[in-house]
Amino acid sequence: MIRQISIPTPGKGLLDVTREIAQAVADSRLTEGLCTILIQHTSASLSIQENADPSARRDLENWLDRHVPENDPNFTHTLEGPDDMPSHIRSALTSTTLSVPIVAGRLALGTWQGIYLWEHRRRGSTRQLVLHLGE
Repeated sequence: MIRQISIPTPGKGLLDVTREIAQAVADSRLTEGLCTILIQHTSASLSIQENADPSARRDLENWLDRHVPENDPNFTHTLEGPDDMPSHIRSALTSTTLSVPIVAGRLALGTWQGIYLWEHRRRGSTRQLVLHLGE
């Protein structure tokens, strides 16, 4: 079963999308299987991260900003602004797909885990997720 979800992002950062994905799993009525998630963009990514302490997410965002800075004079792909090429590199370094088992009709995430859409562009956008839910 394929589901598509549109997620508006306010701009750069980690956005918790666990609830939306969990709802798609519940709607599928699968009791066991796999939820595979693809983000259909090259300037945003997906991550499973801690969902309890926001400082963990801030530290990740700050670390990536330090290692892939904007305005690098070596970047030539800058048509859409100084965050254009860094967003593609950040997406390549993280992940554009995730797979999470479905157990007893629910995502088999750990106690402190959430699924995050990681927006790498400063301006907000509407991002498309494709979910494959199957046994």
